[in-house]
Amino acid sequence: MEAIFKKYRLNFKIPGGTSRGVLSSKETYFLKVTNGENYGIGECGLFRGLSADDVPGYEIQLMWLCENIHLDKDFLLSKLIEFPSIQFGLEQALLSLNSKDPFVLIPSKFTKGQDNISINGLVWMGDKLFMQNQIKEKLSKGFSTIKLKIGAIDFETELNLLKSIRNEFNSDEIEIRVDANGAFQVNDALVKLQRLSDFDLHSIEQPIQIKQWEEMAKLCEKSPIDIALDEELIGVFKTSEKEILINSIKPQYIILKPSLIGGIEGTEEWINIVDRYNIGWWITSALESNIGLNAIAQFTYSLQTIIPQGLGTGGLFSNNIKSPLKVKNGGLYYLNNRGDNDWQGYDSIFK
Repeated sequence: MEAIFKKYRLNFKIPGGTSRGVLSSKETYFLKVTNGENYGIGECGLFRGLSADDVPGYEIQLMWLCENIHLDKDFLLSKLIEFPSIQFGLEQALLSLNSKDPFVLIPSKFTKGQDNISINGLVWMGDKLFMQNQIKEKLSKGFSTIKLKIGAIDFETELNLLKSIRNEFNSDEIEIRVDANGAFQVNDALVKLQRLSDFDLHSIEQPIQIKQWEEMAKLCEKSPIDIALDEELIGVFKTSEKEILINSIKPQYIILKPSLIGGIEGTEEWINIVDRYNIGWWITSALESNIGLNAIAQFTYSLQTIIPQGLGTGGLFSNNIKSPLKVKNGGLYYLNNRGDNDWQGYDSIFK
């Protein structure tokens, strides 16, 4: 068995605004494993500035993996525990290698085109008009759940945007999630959460910055809006540390990004922990290409969760890998009428 990797830069069609700034491109790595005539593919979705494995020597770890790809999978995963995006890329590539179709990693009704995954529509940060236009677009495309990135523009403007949605749609018609990406300050976070609660929101992700467990725990206890931990999970590798974090903060939800928390095994471990505390969860992609999104979607469907997931990022890039993944009527579909253009462009990356 042999393996190679290739760096690839994804370009946004429209720059995406977050509380960390505006993103115009995102680099990622593709992993290809071969065994005779069979091959498997995966994506190591490094996220600069966010991933715990955004450290010097990342490519050295990928080279080590390629040199040792013949070794036991569990051994390789254990050695890569601090490189969760590489762990996930390896899991994808091995599932792909052992499949009849390298793009069908976990066969199901989803991959047969017989079912879909309910997803939220993502509204990126920007000025008021830009965000209003995105909201109208998502609603016109049949989304029943939308997620707004907040925290980058004036808070009063964001409240007015939420008010404009609620003036037209009640919470039974449109579910609203917001993601602050840690933009609130500890001293005014609860006041902002109380004001946001006027708009009957489903939840808010990561209202304050990470590693403020005591303050976050108080917010989870007092907030009129359910709080979901997101960035807080990144870089927590040991099972015991995960238990302590959840028991200390006791959030209402956690957000699971496989590329950032150790792939399939890492995600399943978090789920096993929070299930014991009756804490909810959903899975979100992290700006992967369609290769990584394909893997996340198939894994997510296998968990048979019914609440909307955060998997609708495949259309953001101008140079994405073409695939049968399509978003329509608020759902992610795997179109089973496979044509010549499905997964177009992947093989050319390695030539």
